[in-house]
Amino acid sequence: MAFAQLLDEYKQNPDLTYHTWFLHNEERLKAFRSIRRGVLQVISDIKDGTFPNDFKGSSLEFVLTCITEQKQVFEGASHPFYWKPKLRIPDIYENQDHKRYFGQFLECCLKATKPETVVAEIKRLDSYRIKGLGPAVASILYFLHPTWVPPFNTAIVNGYNRLFGERRKLGSWTEYLAIREKLLTVNQEHRQQLSNDLGALAGLLFEVGMGNLLAPDVADQPAIEREKIEKQLSKRHKEVVSDQQEEQAHTEMQHHLLTIGRALGYDVAVARNDLSRQYKGNAFSFVCLPTLPQLPVASETAQTIALIDVVWLEKGTGRLVCAFEVEKSTSIYSGILRLTDLTCSLPDHATKLYLVVPDSRKKEVELQLTRPSIRQTNTAIGYILMSDLRTHCDALCRFGNDHRVLEKIAHMV
Repeated sequence: MAFAQLLDEYKQNPDLTYHTWFLHNEERLKAFRSIRRGVLQVISDIKDGTFPNDFKGSSLEFVLTCITEQKQVFEGASHPFYWKPKLRIPDIYENQDHKRYFGQFLECCLKATKPETVVAEIKRLDSYRIKGLGPAVASILYFLHPTWVPPFNTAIVNGYNRLFGERRKLGSWTEYLAIREKLLTVNQEHRQQLSNDLGALAGLLFEVGMGNLLAPDVADQPAIEREKIEKQLSKRHKEVVSDQQEEQAHTEMQHHLLTIGRALGYDVAVARNDLSRQYKGNAFSFVCLPTLPQLPVASETAQTIALIDVVWLEKGTGRLVCAFEVEKSTSIYSGILRLTDLTCSLPDHATKLYLVVPDSRKKEVELQLTRPSIRQTNTAIGYILMSDLRTHCDALCRFGNDHRVLEKIAHMV
């Protein structure tokens, strides 16, 4: 099987990451801004000396959890950053010099305007020989510069070696840069079938590495190999169906929020990527503002606000009244980041902030909302259970006078 045929198989299978993560995943697009915002917080914490001596509870944990919420390609991306006290790795928590080097590295990469700068910073970081800190950092860099830096993990390396017949290793920046050069060349050769965004090609390597696609040199292996793949793909299909059910619940919650907001007399808007959605024949575009009114914020922040799941605004003034992030069973962090970004950017708007969450995640939401990194922002975020919103939607519309009616079903921590 030639590479082009393998690429076609990858792109045509609706259960593989090209469709489930790269092409048709709005959460992936939202994650870029949230993760950039989180990296800025990591840099700030290191600069002002508030970055802790453990991964748990740190702003870095927040960033990595936003990344792992992408699932599949990034599952396990946070593991290399867990502080392992007995091994003293990764040595960016107790060693103050190493902590500073890491912060400077992130800041330079964040501000980079050309790929050569990022490569130079990788080499500089590697020269410090920080124990336990290796190319796992590429998972962060990908979300800063997706056309320059491919993500990196065990499955991707395994897929790379199977596909190209090499023996690259996982923990070396030198090996990573060699892989990156090869992927840039391959991506350029097949750009019409792939994307400038290196996530598309990384997804292919991930599927090969996970055994969900056979590399060309093993295409003729015994039927038992293909039987194994069929079992794995069946498992993946069940995950995709589950994700689709969650997406339907997400759309339903947006519909309820739009309905309540309009009943209370507010203008309503959904994330710009969701304007074409509908729920039970009710098109969002028929009830929402086509675009958000111009807000007194930087363009990047305006783009973030435009990705918030639902917002309510005062008619005539365009002032934000409420903002809602509807979270799925796998995501909380990125929604919290968007809401905190909003309130920090619009301090003059007394915006009420809410997460709408599955009932099964009540305790986890409460835990995350009490994190020091959230408390430091002085952002008050409440949460609403999906079952309560579904059950009480009609009553809120009928008996509510303004946004304060949500206090009947909202929880604060």
